[in-house]
Amino acid sequence: MPDAAPERCPGACDAELEQTIARYNDAWNAHDVDAILAFHGPGMVFENHTAGDRVEGADVGPHIARIFDRTPDLAFTGRRLYARDGLVVSEWTARATDGSGRRIEWDGIDVFPFENGLILRKDVYSSSHHPRVLDE
Repeated sequence: MPDAAPERCPGACDAELEQTIARYNDAWNAHDVDAILAFHGPGMVFENHTAGDRVEGADVGPHIARIFDRTPDLAFTGRRLYARDGLVVSEWTARATDGSGRRIEWDGIDVFPFENGLILRKDVYSSSHHPRVLDE
């Protein structure tokens, strides 16, 4: 008897992942930390490789809240989304006002492995260290 075909999408199917990330992005743009955390699995790891930040588990919520405190007008616009086999790569552009009052933007990507419909990690890579100034 031939081997059974491998499960196509172990964590969630591609369309479900796309819908989940759309709702997750909406929660980020609403600065709703509780809604964001509801998408995360236990032991979630949030790692911003550009900023050198890494938090996990119970520390993720307060870390995200501090991001919103520092940049109260932070907003993201999605550019491309790739979802397949329990993994999502999301390309985005962020806009915010920096500490000197300038409007800035930068590009980035998030890499999300999923399990049982929940995000296990959020790995962030961006150009935030060298943002574009929008209003000079």
